[in-house]
Amino acid sequence: MDIFGILSLLTILAATFGYINIRILKLPHTIGMMLIACLFSGLVFLVGLYNDQFHDLVFEFINQIDFRTLLLDVMLSFLLFAGALHTNFQKLKEYRWPIISFATLGVMASTFIVGGLVYLLLLAFQLEVDFIYCLLFGALISPTDPIAVLGILKKAKVPKNLEIKIVGESLFNDGVGVVVFLTIFNIANIESAEHNQSVAVLFAQEVIGGLTLGLIAGWLSHRLMKSIDNWEVEVMITIALVLGVHWIAVFLHLSGPLAVVAAGLLIGTHHSRTTSMSEITESYIDKFWELIDTYLNAILFVLIGLEILILPYNLSYILLGLIIVPIVLISRYVSLYPLVTIFDKYLDFVPKTALIMTWGGLRGGISIALALSLTDSMNKDLFLIITYIVVVFSILIQGLTIGKLVQRINQ
Repeated sequence: MDIFGILSLLTILAATFGYINIRILKLPHTIGMMLIACLFSGLVFLVGLYNDQFHDLVFEFINQIDFRTLLLDVMLSFLLFAGALHTNFQKLKEYRWPIISFATLGVMASTFIVGGLVYLLLLAFQLEVDFIYCLLFGALISPTDPIAVLGILKKAKVPKNLEIKIVGESLFNDGVGVVVFLTIFNIANIESAEHNQSVAVLFAQEVIGGLTLGLIAGWLSHRLMKSIDNWEVEVMITIALVLGVHWIAVFLHLSGPLAVVAAGLLIGTHHSRTTSMSEITESYIDKFWELIDTYLNAILFVLIGLEILILPYNLSYILLGLIIVPIVLISRYVSLYPLVTIFDKYLDFVPKTALIMTWGGLRGGISIALALSLTDSMNKDLFLIITYIVVVFSILIQGLTIGKLVQRINQ
């Protein structure tokens, strides 16, 4: 099947699932799409047991989709820009230090805590997995996914000052998480071990370079939009901004996700909106990117659901995944609690901030994409199944209950 055919079928499935959710389930978009996609995959699996031709057809279709490339190289930049564009920059600026701390120190601490605990657990199950591969899993599962977080917090009625912390952390920590993951990945890869850059140099190049690129590109786009008053062209400028920033970031080996986030935040500021956009332009830009966000989110969770069908099932791996779910949650809480305690002295944090951030820190497609990039020698099958279990649990269980948790704490 060609690219147009694949995109057409995914869009049909996404629209169908979205209709079922709105018409029947009435769940938050992210949760509803994930649940229906999982149920659909279960139905396809059952039908495939009785019809080998149907089974082969479905598996051939799914295997044609490069999930990792599609998400990290195509969809992620658009999704992050849409999220950053509608984030309150003034509030984000007010909480910049805790957000930066959560996205850097929190992610790195969680990486080592998860890695260490998973290593001990695997030893208890008599599975000999190198410690550095457990660290790789810690790096890919520690960052929360802004795509999943943004979609659910809108419906959960989380206090605004806490919501901006969770959203801000999610927008930035995936970029940091990818840097940490790539650093450990290069160390684990014996063939390239001699060519490793230091963590500090890689961090400066990827993170600081990515943010700088995004701010420069965002400012140039702002100046272009300020010089004209035509909503069609200005919408196209924002599209060109996302594509151009991502392309340049890849070429210069910078963090594309962080560059896009920085550009989106700058374009979305109150100052940028009032000085470069008319009311009509602002309305069209917001509606366009809201539609892009909704559409790509739908495609993403359809893909996550379909990919379940081709997972290498192993009952012991599934059991390990269920045990590791609380390990990931505990590790996130432990990594956040000291930082929350420090900043609580200077900023007005709501009660049980660390607990709410732990339960509201959802994992999503980015973790799965990174798990898919592991090699077979890095125990790919094991960590891919565990990652899927953590992601599905976080979206369906944590996503459905975060609102109730907030209500109970506020009583």
